[in-house]
Amino acid sequence: MDIRGGELLLKCLQQENITTLFGILDGSFNAFLEKLDAYGMRFINPRHEAAAAHMAEAYARVRGEPAVVLGGIGPGAANMLSGVITAYAEGVPLIAISGQRRRNLIYPDRGGSFQNVDLVGLFKPVTKFSAGVRDLQRLPELTRRAFREALNGRPGPVYLEIPEDLMRGEIDDETLQIFAPSQYRAGRPGAGDAALIQRAAELLAAAERPLLHAGSGVAWSGAWDEFLALSDYLSAAMTTSLAARGVVPEDHARYFHALDRNALEAARSEADVVLIVGSRVGELDAWGKGDSWGEVDAQKIIHIDIDPLAIGLNRPVDVGILADAKPALQALYAQVKQLTSPHAEHEGFKTYREHSQDWQALLSSQMESDGAGVNPGALVKTAREFFPRDAITVQDGGNTSLWTASYNPIFAPRSYLYTTKFGHLGTGLPYALGAKLAAPARPVYLISGDGAMGFNIQELETARRYNLNVIVIVSCDKGWGMERASQAFFNIPEFIECDLYPDTRYDQVAEAFGCYGELVNTLDELRPALERAVASNKPALLQVMADVTANMMPPGLLTFTGLVYRAEN
Repeated sequence: MDIRGGELLLKCLQQENITTLFGILDGSFNAFLEKLDAYGMRFINPRHEAAAAHMAEAYARVRGEPAVVLGGIGPGAANMLSGVITAYAEGVPLIAISGQRRRNLIYPDRGGSFQNVDLVGLFKPVTKFSAGVRDLQRLPELTRRAFREALNGRPGPVYLEIPEDLMRGEIDDETLQIFAPSQYRAGRPGAGDAALIQRAAELLAAAERPLLHAGSGVAWSGAWDEFLALSDYLSAAMTTSLAARGVVPEDHARYFHALDRNALEAARSEADVVLIVGSRVGELDAWGKGDSWGEVDAQKIIHIDIDPLAIGLNRPVDVGILADAKPALQALYAQVKQLTSPHAEHEGFKTYREHSQDWQALLSSQMESDGAGVNPGALVKTAREFFPRDAITVQDGGNTSLWTASYNPIFAPRSYLYTTKFGHLGTGLPYALGAKLAAPARPVYLISGDGAMGFNIQELETARRYNLNVIVIVSCDKGWGMERASQAFFNIPEFIECDLYPDTRYDQVAEAFGCYGELVNTLDELRPALERAVASNKPALLQVMADVTANMMPPGLLTFTGLVYRAEN
């Protein structure tokens, strides 16, 4: 029986267990839109293609599986690009697909054709695989290739373009071969080389001051229980990259927060054996150098990663294990238990906890506010205390993100969404909506700066249309807070273009989109406003007027700038 190319695409995606598509409508999509119900697919149609990509990325991160975003011909695909770049930076398996003009116009480009650009070339630098379908017979093959590439090693986005004549074209589906994932791609790697696991276990069993460091690979593998079990058995200190927040409950007694620098640096630098799992040890981990880590010749490093190119990338290792984090940690734990009895905490924890107490005291002191408006730290702390432990936190903005990172502990895996490796403003609201679609039963709240909120505020309409009852808290300092701080550090006497229109009412914009909106002027008003927002049973936005002066100096600002702007590499 003949089917159109659009339906063939759905057949291929169905084999990959895809049930949700994100994207903006395009006339070239009609060939599959008419068949969505037949294949059990839903199409989520936001207001901008970049937001669609961000939503799909969040959906993938919360569910731990690939997600699909679609962009229209030409400008639709171009709009999608910034969302794909973010997924590339964050290491998320995003399948980006777009339409393209007819093949007889674009290859080669005859000149003057409408909405034509080299999309395959445009996406190539920011994807693991970028290709154009030129023959419907090859669409199943190239779809398989896209998923294989997205999931191989470190996850990442891929791109496929499908010209409009192929999307609408017909083919006999009896001539096609469409395979289930188990038929064409390998499963995840196992526990790794047994001899290397044994060597790693020997090092950990003999360690006097072990430390375990988790990257986002632990979350993608679902290995948080194994990571914590090994740490508890060894009474090891634990740290995570910012991207991996939540794989360890952040109130765990042996966990040290990425912004608790004195405790973190003491624990890492004094560790005699460090186990790194699923992390490239990147810039915000100080590249594995300096005060945050021990001397290369003295500190033993075990590195487990699914990506062979990540092992030893920024820090030389003593044992490198190519493996999936979950089975590797299971095997390592079993070997350690054979070699040693459970360890007691070493004496260094007394000092580390004193450092943490000093950090907590600093956080408490910075919640005191003499100025007008709500202290941002108190704002974040109140929100965290209001929502349950397993709520999904989304953060967006410059200084607002630093306040949120310090005052909003994460207690459960796959509960924290932020663009930790790209710092892309405007991801917050689409991330929140994607998270709510991925986990409808879990509360989702976004804490965003007012500058960041302006990038995708139109997606409040999307939230209302799909009844995605997220809670948005806008910390409003009427400007670009991080840029104010930057210019102050640079001794610019008067701020240059840092102010936004002071009387903007984001809450009223939310109401105009059919959501719940409320203006909050004092801290005492915040918790009752949160209660009313939840009770509204609508997407809700609370505009909280922040202390402008206090907002300029979040407690993590000097730490962040010290990691990013220091001279050495």
